[in-house]
Amino acid sequence: MPPLSLYVHIPWCIKKCPYCDFNSHTVKADLPEFAYIDALLNDLAFDLGRYAITRPIQSIFIGGGTPSLFSPEAIARLIEGVKQRVMFEEDLEITLEANPGTFESTKFVEFKSLGINRLSIGIQSFNDDLLTRLGRIHSGQEAVKAAEIAHYAGFANFNLDLMFGLPGATNGDSEHDVTTAIRLEPTHISFYQLTLEPNTWFHKFPPKLPDDDDIFNTQKDCQRLLGNHGYQQYEISAYSRPDKQCLHNVNYWQFGDYLGIGAGAHGKITTSLPNQITRTAKAKSPEVYLNNPANNGSSQAITIDDLPLEFVMNQLRLRRGFNLGNYKAMTGLDDSTLEPALSNCEKQGLIKFENGYYACTNKGWNFLDTVLGNFIS
Repeated sequence: MPPLSLYVHIPWCIKKCPYCDFNSHTVKADLPEFAYIDALLNDLAFDLGRYAITRPIQSIFIGGGTPSLFSPEAIARLIEGVKQRVMFEEDLEITLEANPGTFESTKFVEFKSLGINRLSIGIQSFNDDLLTRLGRIHSGQEAVKAAEIAHYAGFANFNLDLMFGLPGATNGDSEHDVTTAIRLEPTHISFYQLTLEPNTWFHKFPPKLPDDDDIFNTQKDCQRLLGNHGYQQYEISAYSRPDKQCLHNVNYWQFGDYLGIGAGAHGKITTSLPNQITRTAKAKSPEVYLNNPANNGSSQAITIDDLPLEFVMNQLRLRRGFNLGNYKAMTGLDDSTLEPALSNCEKQGLIKFENGYYACTNKGWNFLDTVLGNFIS
C-alpha cells in the first residue's frame, strides 16, 4: 500500500481573503474548539474503520483556515486523540499552518512542546501596500516578527508562503519579498503566482495584475535568487534547504494516500489496486460537519481510465518526476497505459527521460496544462 498521511482542516479565519478559494469561514462568535476536535476524532475513527486502515501515518498537516487560532489545549487534545487511534511512523512530521496576526511567543512555544515540529506561515508579502490590496490583516513588520518568533519557539523547520504577480507589484517588490524571506532563514519557501480562482471576490471583481511578461520575468528572477541562496526547487512552487522538503506535500505529489478529516477536507485512500482507489470529500459547512462528522461526506472511486492522468498530474509537479516502477506500484497498472501520451510529450520536448525518471523539461513545466492534456482519455 502507498504511504499514508493525515490532513486536518480547521475552517475558521479572522477574515476571508478576496483571493482565497479554500474552505474558510470568518469567525463570528466563539470558536467551538473542543466540539470541533471531538468531531474530527469521530471522523477519523469512522474513516479508519470504513477503509480497514492499519497502516501508520508518516505526516500530519493541520491546515485551514487559520489553525493557529485554536488554543494549545485544543491542539493537544487533537494530537493525543489521533495518536490513540492510529500508529505514528518514527520521525513523524506534524505541520501547523499559521498567519502572522495569530503569532504569540508563549502560544508557539506550547505548540512546539506538543510535538508540532513544522510551521507554515502565510506571509504572502512584506510590503504593506501589497498586503492591503490582498486584503490581508497583518503588516510587513508582523510578518518579520512571526518568523523571529518561530525561531524563538524552537522551530528548526518552517515555511514562509510568498506570492508574486500581485496587483500593483513590480519585479523589484517581489525580489525584496524574497530577499527579506531569505534573511529570516526559513528552511522552506513556497513561492507561487496569484491566480483569480472561481468563487472568490477577486474572480468576481478582478484587480489589475501585472502583464504576463512581467510576471514571467519576476518568476525567473526570483527563482534565480532563491537558487543562489541554497533553496532548491523540488516542485513547481516549493523551494527548500537540502533535506527540508515538506514530506506531507511530497506524499500528495507522489500519489500517496492521505486521510482528510474536517469540514471540506479531501482524501485519497487505496484499498486495492487498481480498481479501489477512492477520493473522499467531507461536507464544507462547519455547522453540518459538527452535527454529523462521521457520515456527511462523499466518496468516488477513480476509474482505471482516469488513473494515468491522476498519477502524472501529481508526479510531474515534482522536479524529479517519476519512474515506471513507482507508477506500477501506486496504480497497479502496466506502463503501457501511459502510451501514447508519454511518447508524444517526449517528441514535443515537454518531457525528458534521464537516469530512469520521466520529468518535465523547462518547457513542460511552463506549459504543464499542455502536458496533462495529452493524458486526458
